[in-house]
Amino acid sequence: MLKSITATSDRLVQRYLPDAFLFAIILTIIVFVLGLVFTGSSPVNMVEYWGQGFWDLLAFAMQMSLIVITGYILANTPFVKGILSKISNMANSPGQAIVLVTVVASIACLINYGFGLVVGALLAIHVAKRIPSIDYRILIAAAYSGFLLWHGGFSGSIPLTIATEGHFLEDLVGVIPITETLFSELNLFIVFILLITLPILNWFLLKARDGNSSIDPELLKTHTQTVEEQKLEKKDLTPAERLEHSQVISMIIGILGLAFIIYHFTTSGFDLNINIVNFIFLFLGILLHKTPRKFLNSVSDAVKNAGGIIIQFPFYAGIMGMMVASGLSEQMSTMFVNISNEVTLPLFAFISAGIVNFFVPSGGGQWAVQAPIMIPAALEIGVDTAKTAMAVAWGDAWTNMIQPFWALPLLAIAGLKVKDIMGFCLIILVWSFIPIAIGLLLF
Repeated sequence: MLKSITATSDRLVQRYLPDAFLFAIILTIIVFVLGLVFTGSSPVNMVEYWGQGFWDLLAFAMQMSLIVITGYILANTPFVKGILSKISNMANSPGQAIVLVTVVASIACLINYGFGLVVGALLAIHVAKRIPSIDYRILIAAAYSGFLLWHGGFSGSIPLTIATEGHFLEDLVGVIPITETLFSELNLFIVFILLITLPILNWFLLKARDGNSSIDPELLKTHTQTVEEQKLEKKDLTPAERLEHSQVISMIIGILGLAFIIYHFTTSGFDLNINIVNFIFLFLGILLHKTPRKFLNSVSDAVKNAGGIIIQFPFYAGIMGMMVASGLSEQMSTMFVNISNEVTLPLFAFISAGIVNFFVPSGGGQWAVQAPIMIPAALEIGVDTAKTAMAVAWGDAWTNMIQPFWALPLLAIAGLKVKDIMGFCLIILVWSFIPIAIGLLLF
């Protein structure tokens, strides 16, 4: 039965799911029409909301572009290649490879979502080089499935927000420590079940496939070796070229970067935010490439992977602008609150967050939209606010499995399109609903 379901899901997605850019445009049109129908906004209003929100994700788009670029740069250093190669050696068959990539990607995403996206994709590529007979599309889907756990981990934006003094709902709920959110029985149950079952599910998806998806050798090539990296006689170098090939230059700036990294963790604790992840990737890449010229050669190849993020994220910012300013996202959340009671509110908060996540694919942005509705409702009904917050967090993570927004960095590194993995991710989405829903109803 799973073979039939997998084949059907993959076939439908391959046939009907458009490119990720077209998906963003279609979502834009859908939200525009919904705003006209359900919020009373005029066409002029919706155009205004769209245009004003269009550039709101520029900083975030830059962060995610750098995740792809710096991750690629670091992965193409001999040192990191050696580590990833050793880890990939732990898998000797396609089934073992799927399990290995799922587990590593899941743990990495629990540490930090940006780190996990890059590590999962890069390890998958090394595994594919070692076991070329594996279905590459399922391998990348397995790497992306680890992202399902990110909001239950140390970079979860919602639990970290409400644990910070001065957050916008402090007057209502106070400061909620992560012992009541990330380390709650609810969250630990969901994380544990997904860590155990996702590798098994991905293994079954692999076994359920008819044949293999061939790997384009071009996807697995290392692009950083160029003519300019060949050994040059120092007497043939100009003063400028000597600087480009100087290990001392890279060492000086690299040590300066490491000094700040040490300072950051010394003064801020284990604050592994997206900026410090990018900072670590960047300066380790500078150090491990040894010379500015080798580093810049790697940069030239890396930037080719960030195009999808750069062009698509503004469209999602425009969608978010329409959702929030028109009141459409508020209406969606309120609809679920109106049919909830003290038992079902967390479950409906989770489902509503999953729906809103299609149009507001940002954990922090989604919390800003839904929290003013869900938290007062939880207080009125008598539901624990920490549990309600984690319900929204898991809803945000859940539908990422079929929302191309977050898959873009991983797909850019892997060299695939969104429709290549979404058929498998759809099955992962359906399965993951079960342990999350059980956790929300039991704890």
